[in-house]
Amino acid sequence: MSNDQATILVTGGAGYIGSHAVLALQQSGYNVVVLDNLVYGHRELVEDVLQAKLIVGDTNDRALLDQLFSTHDIAAVMHFAAYAYVGESVTDPAKYYRNNVIGTLTLLEAMIAANIKKFVFSSTCATYGVPKTVPIPEDHPQDPINPYGATKLMVERILADFDVAHQFKSVCFRYFNAAGADPDGRLGEDHNPETHLIPLVLMAALGKRDSISVFGTDYPTPDGTCIRDYIHVADLATAHVLGLEYLLKGGDSQLFNLGNGNGFSVKEVIDAAQQVTGRTIKIVEGDRRPGDPPALVGSSEKAIAMLGWKSQYADIHQILTHAWNWHQKRHG
Repeated sequence: MSNDQATILVTGGAGYIGSHAVLALQQSGYNVVVLDNLVYGHRELVEDVLQAKLIVGDTNDRALLDQLFSTHDIAAVMHFAAYAYVGESVTDPAKYYRNNVIGTLTLLEAMIAANIKKFVFSSTCATYGVPKTVPIPEDHPQDPINPYGATKLMVERILADFDVAHQFKSVCFRYFNAAGADPDGRLGEDHNPETHLIPLVLMAALGKRDSISVFGTDYPTPDGTCIRDYIHVADLATAHVLGLEYLLKGGDSQLFNLGNGNGFSVKEVIDAAQQVTGRTIKIVEGDRRPGDPPALVGSSEKAIAMLGWKSQYADIHQILTHAWNWHQKRHG
């Protein structure tokens, strides 16, 4: 099946990572149908920027899924439709289990009924919990410390069981901190509420926030602040297309980490943002947040070896520059 004939369903395709995946699929010659409930997604990004077909609906709506699969010749599904606020998952776990687990299960059952058995899943490094080794390999023990991570781990388990029962083939990507924006400025990160460090820092640079909070300056790291692995969203999107093509060629189910393999501390990100924006960013130091490990860095050697994937934008200044261009356009 050539790319120009294959239609891919992208759930959550109006969101941050999902929209970049839609763009990467289009650039690789695929037809794309987007399913998004628009709770956090942006209609105009799908319809105006990407000009993709948008179906507004929920993965928990089995009747809608059955209709979708009967009216479109879907070759595979890329699944990004999840709630992803760690703090909210702690205070409202039911919301996360209902959407991230039951919604995914409903989607998988509808796929089985329609005989569609290729699935690319957006998982997370949060399934590992507090790392015992850094960088984290795929066979690191999985012990999530919040409901968000637990819901993603549960879906990974369901997918493994569906492979045994139904020969249902999946690629799960456990990724680290998605960051940056489309290098050409068409898409970017726009969450409400925003909890991610890089957009918060850039909003402070734009004067939309008074300051940036640094939670914990006494970690066992070189400068005392948390180290995280920031991976450019365009690199994530490229990996998803490679994972899809691996499945379409008959590949077996696999799990891959996606990260840069090197981490940047909170202070390093803020310093780099000040260099990129040419603006001074006020810092307010605070106490550690519960559940924040000192360092989270992933090994992507398996994805590099098996999928031929390579990070194009590993430099934090590049990541920040692309994000800054987007934020100035969107919020300036």
